[in-house]
Amino acid sequence: MRAIKRADTTPELALRRALWAQGARCRLEQRVRKARPDLLFRRARVAVFVDGCFWHGCPIHYRPPVGNASYWRGKIERNRARDERNTKELEAEGYLVLRFWECEVKAGLEFAVARVLRGLHRNAD
Repeated sequence: MRAIKRADTTPELALRRALWAQGARCRLEQRVRKARPDLLFRRARVAVFVDGCFWHGCPIHYRPPVGNASYWRGKIERNRARDERNTKELEAEGYLVLRFWECEVKAGLEFAVARVLRGLHRNAD
């Protein structure tokens, strides 16, 4: 599993490039408490996560592996619990948390960009 990328995935890069083209500047992989959002807009207090369909258990695309099923079931459940915990912690800190499935970004990049920009404008100083 070492070869699996935690950052700079194709959907994340696409979202970053599109936001950059719109003038949105962000921090990458910055910690806020224990959470590490993919994109962080500190001043506007917006945290963006692009969750992989397999690793986070997308309700549409996730298909559990047949081999070693109990391990993978636990792994995905722990990932989901961590995502929920991180979201709650960030919201308690005053952040707007936006989560996108990788399939959402691939299928509707414009929608994802618009949603992030709305969040940035809503939380702008």
